[in-house]
Amino acid sequence: MSAEGTQPAGEAMLRLAGKTAVITGAASGMGRAGAELFARHGAAVVVADLDGEGAERVAEAIREVGGRATAVRVDVTREEDARLMVETAVREFGRIDVLFNNAGIPMPFTPVEEVRLEDWQRIMDVNVKGVFLGCRAAVPHMKRQGGGVILSTASTAGIRPRPGLNAYCASKGAVIALTKSLALELAPWKIRVNCINPVATDTPMLNQFIGGGDLEEGRRRFLETVPLGRLAQPEDIARAALFLASDEADLITGVALEVDGGRCV
Repeated sequence: MSAEGTQPAGEAMLRLAGKTAVITGAASGMGRAGAELFARHGAAVVVADLDGEGAERVAEAIREVGGRATAVRVDVTREEDARLMVETAVREFGRIDVLFNNAGIPMPFTPVEEVRLEDWQRIMDVNVKGVFLGCRAAVPHMKRQGGGVILSTASTAGIRPRPGLNAYCASKGAVIALTKSLALELAPWKIRVNCINPVATDTPMLNQFIGGGDLEEGRRRFLETVPLGRLAQPEDIARAALFLASDEADLITGVALEVDGGRCV
């Protein structure tokens, strides 16, 4: 049997069999890895992304190997788009069991006095408002069906802030606080709410996070701060999300799970 997350679905326990998941930011990076892994474990997946063509490519790749997936172009900052992705799940697959608020944007290292108001607002809109709108759209359906799981991608920056990432750190701290608040609020309806705090992850956004100058030197300096000595890969985050979304995590709610190679210790 091959390694976890790569074996054919029939050869492993299907952790999400019969469930439907909506994943934002799923056209690339962590979201794509999550969509593909969730599908391999039996979930029907709504691949939601601002890049509609990219989302369709991911959905088509899932269908080509026998999975169930549909794509929807979504701007997570728009209330009507949040409703659309949830309604798509219910219309196409009959329910929504998992909402994975993964869409987010980074920021380059910027002194606070140089942060433009429009940049601050854009980061808050995508990283915080987007999570709120997704939750607000999904919760009524989850309450009616007797439960569900909400996951969000936060960041180690939300618990270990760093200079020059002021808006980004504030946005991810807000996601962590919102996660914990909703975990308490929604527990009576058997809706679990957790978030994941990745360390810097090897995705197309990494260059923006590390900043200008020599990228390889920036990576080297950053790796020196990670005890396990490597960046996260999208699959690392996808595997954590799979566990938290599954019934194996049935008693876990209100958790901000660090997937960081020990950086926050």
